[in-house]
Amino acid sequence: MKFLLITLAVVALVLVGLWWAGARQQQDDPDVISQSGIHWHPTLEIFVRGEKVDIPANIGLGQQYSSLPTYDRSMGMTAIHTHEDMPVIHLEFPGLVREEDITLGRFFEIWGKDMRSFGSNMRMTVNNVENTEYEKYIMRDGDKIQLNYD
Repeated sequence: MKFLLITLAVVALVLVGLWWAGARQQQDDPDVISQSGIHWHPTLEIFVRGEKVDIPANIGLGQQYSSLPTYDRSMGMTAIHTHEDMPVIHLEFPGLVREEDITLGRFFEIWGKDMRSFGSNMRMTVNNVENTEYEKYIMRDGDKIQLNYD
């Protein structure tokens, strides 16, 4: 009986140690934005030869998106989605969020559009500052993203 208790205590200590090491590794990972989720709202506007392109409402909402990895069946939407309040993009992640999860390219992937399909000579500004990260841009709360195509 004593042996069993000692074995269980050792196993418990090992499991706690592994959990703690994993948690520390996530904290030290520079690609981790949050371990407890985010609820951010950047905006996106697209202009082709000076004409504004409407981004549809309800991108990422409904069953047609259920095959995507960030689709939450209980909510019926992906973690990145739009509503009627365009040009707002909703970033609503419940748990661990990595940089790759919230890129502008990920939004276009969910939308089913190629970011470069709107025209040539794409120019991007974020908060009125030129930016060349394009698909790799990591969206942040309050960002004002604008894409201009010739």
